[in-house]
Amino acid sequence: MGMHDRPVRVETAFHLCLDMQRLFSPDGPWPTPWMARVLPEVVAVAELFATRTVFTRFIPAADPEAEIGTWRHYYRRWSHLTLERLDPGEIGLIDELKGFCPPAYIVDKRRFSAFSAPGLAPILNGHGVDTLVVTGAETDMCVLATAMDALDRGYRIVVVEDAVCSSSDQAHDAALAIYRSRFAEQISVLRAAELPGQFGP
Repeated sequence: MGMHDRPVRVETAFHLCLDMQRLFSPDGPWPTPWMARVLPEVVAVAELFATRTVFTRFIPAADPEAEIGTWRHYYRRWSHLTLERLDPGEIGLIDELKGFCPPAYIVDKRRFSAFSAPGLAPILNGHGVDTLVVTGAETDMCVLATAMDALDRGYRIVVVEDAVCSSSDQAHDAALAIYRSRFAEQISVLRAAELPGQFGP
């Protein structure tokens, strides 16, 4: 029996929702234009995993010189989005997701991968998680980095294709194609409406 033939066991699965923040909203300073389009599906997945959801928040550097290596150059390019110049309210989750916390968790990260958040591993390990259902932004950046880290850690990964988004349509499509074609043994790509039917005993 292959991975895709095995049902998801809800008691060992967790929903990992990446960076659905005002910072990246269509009206935010670092916009992902069609975040609003996937929001109903993200909400549906969060409702399905009401007590088993982690929301990540991407926290920019305080200032470029506080960073190392290429991250220093990155924040010189995006210096207007460093913490010293950014409205602190932009860091928060978008309004439609705030009501899930608690019981959902929030962890903060300073890199693309969710696994760079110190608070994530203790939550997953404490709940005996073996499957991650991934939603959020961006398909080709933080979702991709998280999926690769999760894969190396041995997690089964379900990317919810209508609940992830990017500021680049082309890169979004390319990332989904890579998940399907190159990592098919470890990553499933499903639509939000398919998730309830994937749960087994």
